[in-house]
Amino acid sequence: MKFKQFLAIFVGAMAMASVARADAVVLKNGDHLSGTVEVSDGKDVTLKTEYAGEIKIQWSSVQELKTDKPIYLVTPDKKTVSGTVTTDGSNLVIHTTNNGAVQVALAQVTVLRSSDFETAYEKSLHPSLLEAWKGGASLGFAIARGNSETTNLTTGFTADRKTSHDELTLYESSLYSTNDLPGGGVLANSILGGAKYDRNFTRRLFVFVSADYAHDALQDLNLRQIYSGGLGVHIINNPNTTLDFLAGANYTRETYGGGGATSVDRNLGGITLGENFMHKFGKSTTFTEVFYFYPDLSDTSQYRFSLDAAAVTKINKWLGWQTSLTDRYVTDPPIAGTKSNDVIFSTGINVSFTH
Repeated sequence: MKFKQFLAIFVGAMAMASVARADAVVLKNGDHLSGTVEVSDGKDVTLKTEYAGEIKIQWSSVQELKTDKPIYLVTPDKKTVSGTVTTDGSNLVIHTTNNGAVQVALAQVTVLRSSDFETAYEKSLHPSLLEAWKGGASLGFAIARGNSETTNLTTGFTADRKTSHDELTLYESSLYSTNDLPGGGVLANSILGGAKYDRNFTRRLFVFVSADYAHDALQDLNLRQIYSGGLGVHIINNPNTTLDFLAGANYTRETYGGGGATSVDRNLGGITLGENFMHKFGKSTTFTEVFYFYPDLSDTSQYRFSLDAAAVTKINKWLGWQTSLTDRYVTDPPIAGTKSNDVIFSTGINVSFTH
């Protein structure tokens, strides 16, 4: 009997201690809430409770707040302070270990994080090379039989790793098309790919290096390599829209033909001018567009440009529908009878990934 009484008292004490250790929020309507303060963006504060999960509370509805564990808060002058939090009228009071009490007006609170959220945030600032990747792969296939005998296959791949200080982008697209009727053959066979790395040295300015590769059998282009480097500026940079302009120099090497007397090798120096654009339409559709212009320094009448545009509409978290357009232009193809411009338009399923 004594053991049962002891056990009941112990369990009750632990329950009371658990409640005592919880963060507390008192609303202006008199409601009292307890749980764990997780994060705030300055408009709402998220309280995780055992009875209702996560609750978002508007700061304008908060009368009092008290945390049992240290909270990380970014002050209006961009300094991060840590300590337990209480309220004093319209102010938050952070009771720090080394700097005493720091007061911040509720109206000026922009970022507030629990210890777990702060740890996750700091980790996101310096992810490993295998972390923070976003992107997807697309596949389109069409076959016709009867009066026509055609087969078309398109592929695409994009991967982007963006942190607070740099960005790495990889991409690939291809088109293979055949006409299987007598006298037909390969209608299109092109592969495009490349990589680009940006490094911010201010909030607006960044340096970049890039490599762009192209193969086009119908243009008799074995391989075009374009290596660029230069400076860029972030004109618009927010979660829903980004716009960058960049300028620099490039080295281009092109190999045309099937070898021997019919082959042509060109080494060119030029200027790189470009822009990158991204915009999210609602929650499901993202549009991206990248354009590069390459004037030839040795002959100003000669130039090349590349255009890559795509729109992906999510069907669910990992599956979507993609429509893309790529265009590669060169003013004077060295192989007689080949055209200057090659355009690929494709649509198909997109499988996205996030790591």
